[in-house]
Amino acid sequence: MNKEVRVGVAVIIVRDDCILLGQRLGSHGAQTWATPGGHLEVGESIENCAKREVLEETGLVINSLQKLGFTNDIFEDEGKHYVTLFVGASCEQGEPQLLEPDKCAQWQWCNVNELPEPLFLPLTNLIHETSILEKLR
Repeated sequence: MNKEVRVGVAVIIVRDDCILLGQRLGSHGAQTWATPGGHLEVGESIENCAKREVLEETGLVINSLQKLGFTNDIFEDEGKHYVTLFVGASCEQGEPQLLEPDKCAQWQWCNVNELPEPLFLPLTNLIHETSILEKLR
């Protein structure tokens, strides 16, 4: 196991009872569905990280950011440990573009009552640890 704990920022973008999820590629959570997000950089605010990652991955500009909570995520198979900070945001205009096709196969707006499976571990943990889906409905 890697001895370093990394900090991830995950962005739950809500539009019309749906959240934006992407199907991950690569070794870390491959084939799971996850929100846009990424690593918090040194000196970066959580909000700026959220805006930067969403823009880099989808081309969308988000607003109305709010802190939703965090999860402690241990990826046994990959030997990785993350603390994931979840941020809620809205985005009224535009459709997501596939700007990092090596990291994501597709983006979809998913109804909060019918989320695809399997979900990325941090999102699964958030759903199990909080009543986040009730707040988004």
